[in-house]
Amino acid sequence: MKPTLLLLAAGMGSRYGGLKQIDPVGPGGQTILDYSVFDAKRAGFGKVVFIIRKDIEDEFKSVFAEKFSATIPVEWVFQELDMLPEGSIPPPDRVKPWGTGHAVLMAARNINEPFAVINADDFYGQEAFKKAVEFFDNNHKDTDYAMVAYQLKNTLSDFGTVSRGVCESTEDGWLTSVVENTKIAREGDQVFNTETDGSKTPLHEDTLVSMNFWCFKPAFFGQLESHFRRFILNNITNPKAEFYIPTAIDALINSNQARVKVLPNTGQWFGITYKEDKPLVIGKINDLTANGEYPSEF
Repeated sequence: MKPTLLLLAAGMGSRYGGLKQIDPVGPGGQTILDYSVFDAKRAGFGKVVFIIRKDIEDEFKSVFAEKFSATIPVEWVFQELDMLPEGSIPPPDRVKPWGTGHAVLMAARNINEPFAVINADDFYGQEAFKKAVEFFDNNHKDTDYAMVAYQLKNTLSDFGTVSRGVCESTEDGWLTSVVENTKIAREGDQVFNTETDGSKTPLHEDTLVSMNFWCFKPAFFGQLESHFRRFILNNITNPKAEFYIPTAIDALINSNQARVKVLPNTGQWFGITYKEDKPLVIGKINDLTANGEYPSEF
């Protein structure tokens, strides 16, 4: 059974100032998302599921629907503020969706096979998708999952803070913890995360971090729903609280309900967090195209 690619594309792009998911960066007008689907198809994925918001549906479908449906099955799923457990009402001042964990949960009815979750605005490189397929082919336990990890130094932006899941693992590569650090930036020759109280925690630049490339089995949906219900009970009145995938993963590992294999990846990663990142991304994609790793048109 071929795995599915689940694309998280419901973000609002507040730091970028627009829908970076549909912004062209390739020599043929391709978006970062185009490259992810291209890499997934040639690695052996069999379907694509988009998580979007209703208010961007027309823009997304006008760019991607016809393009992708000609070569791979595509499904569309929505993430909205009011898609909550029965009896829960979002606070009136809530603006952003409920986070990546909530987004994944929205696809539970659309996916019955192993699946990878990625951000629509991150470039992961073809090696990441190959590693995901290899993991699915060689590991069939329902609650054994995986994460493609990158070195922190290769994931920073020169133009502001970034959010990364900092990972620790056993000697044989099983994740022991992943903690979301939401304000990471380089200062001089060091990297720090700024905590909620304003203090700064130093981070080693070779630390493996999650870039939200996860490999799951269908059993994950039930586990995720259980944790999301608890999250909502504790955070329904908080207009800024977000339910992150790493939060659920950390809880599952600590309770021995799941294992997560860390798949270190030496391939290229880059993304667009700020508008200033875009020229750098265009330059890197042009280099990959010139080296023959991607066609100029596809």
